Amino acid sequence: MEIESINPEYYTLDNFTFINGTTLENLTVEYLTFGTPSYDEEGNINNAIIYFHGTSGNYASIKRISEAVGKGLPFDTDKFFFVSLSTLGTPGTNSPSTSKLFNKYPEYTVLDMVNFNKKFLKQALKIKKPLGLIGNSMGGFEALTWASKYPDDIEFLISLVSSYKVGGQNYILGKVMNDIIESDPNFNNPDKELKRSLKLSSKAMYSFGLSRQYYMDLSKEEINNFMDEFAVEDSEENVYDAYYRNKASINYDLSNEVSNITARTLIIAIYEDQYFPPELDAIPMNGLINDSKLIIYNSYIGHIGSSQLNKIQDELAEFMSQF
Repeated sequence: MEIESINPEYYTLDNFTFINGTTLENLTVEYLTFGTPSYDEEGNINNAIIYFHGTSGNYASIKRISEAVGKGLPFDTDKFFFVSLSTLGTPGTNSPSTSKLFNKYPEYTVLDMVNFNKKFLKQALKIKKPLGLIGNSMGGFEALTWASKYPDDIEFLISLVSSYKVGGQNYILGKVMNDIIESDPNFNNPDKELKRSLKLSSKAMYSFGLSRQYYMDLSKEEINNFMDEFAVEDSEENVYDAYYRNKASINYDLSNEVSNITARTLIIAIYEDQYFPPELDAIPMNGLINDSKLIIYNSYIGHIGSSQLNKIQDELAEFMSQF
């Protein structure tokens, strides 16, 4: 499906109150919809599937699962109505940079992101209870948090290369990135240029996106070039958007709540994923969620191999045939 050809829409929430008590007004939400909606007797859409993007994504990131989206495919556009939005803290939607609050932006959590999305879906699209949620990487944090905090809201959940907590090396990585950003002498002066610190922090995470074998097959010159390109691309983002998002991520932990999930859950993992190795994340999560199924496959491109859902097309089709 040519998801890239779909242009985003925009909606403005009158206000939103964060868990810490701060209220902001006139918050823009960037999103796209496609597929075939169906409605209950009260006019609410009852077949919505909500897609949550990863760390550096936005509404268009739903193209990551495009191999499984379309007529007759597991995510059938004749059967389901899809919503993909740029989540709270992401440019396009309200964020430290788009609000112009920069380092004065409210420190938000993954639950804030979920509550923000819930309010938007209910007000803008009349979706009180989505049929299901799909979360990729950090987007999985949102999907799993929603299903843990509001277990009666949904019928199914797909966690795609994600986890129920950030700990260990992922915590260290996020902490190092933010320590680098905070060490910039201009950190508290949003009028100054902070690209250098963002480039350095981005380089810290470069080696995690692909498989170890992928990196071993590159020459040192290629690694240097790709690392520089990655850092330059990431530095185009506003440093405060990256910083606050990292804060939300490293504080994420559903260890005591993930077992609250009652929705049918599909956990998809990749053996070569360096961010979320199955033995540390997907497999333990499978044991904590009662009605869950685990699928693990191989991908030379590691974590970003979540774009290769054609490898598990039959398993996806079997899972989605229940809804």
